[in-house]
Amino acid sequence: MANQYAKTGDVGIMHLVLRLVSSIVILGITAFLTPGFAINGMWPLVFGAVILAVLDYLALRFLNLNASPFGRGISGFILAAVIIYVTQFFVPGYSVSYFGAIVGALVYGIVDAVIPGKGM
Repeated sequence: MANQYAKTGDVGIMHLVLRLVSSIVILGITAFLTPGFAINGMWPLVFGAVILAVLDYLALRFLNLNASPFGRGISGFILAAVIIYVTQFFVPGYSVSYFGAIVGALVYGIVDAVIPGKGM
């Protein structure tokens, strides 16, 4: 019985690691494809993905809104752009303009829909 719990815990940790890796890849592709959006280095990319996930979780928890261009229509799209923009204040080496945040929210949503990871 204890062995079963260990496997469940491992699957949970593996799931979390896979989601983090997919978020890092999605954020990197988004920054590369979006004008006015720059991430300077690997650590700002990793920390940016973590901060985005935390802010997304808090928005979902307290506002009951999914911060995704496809999550809740225009309100989700605006929230995603705000979260992308606000992340720069928490992560050195991560910068985005207003326009970059808007385009970045769209690109992030499209890339997120193409790359697997959320449903794992």
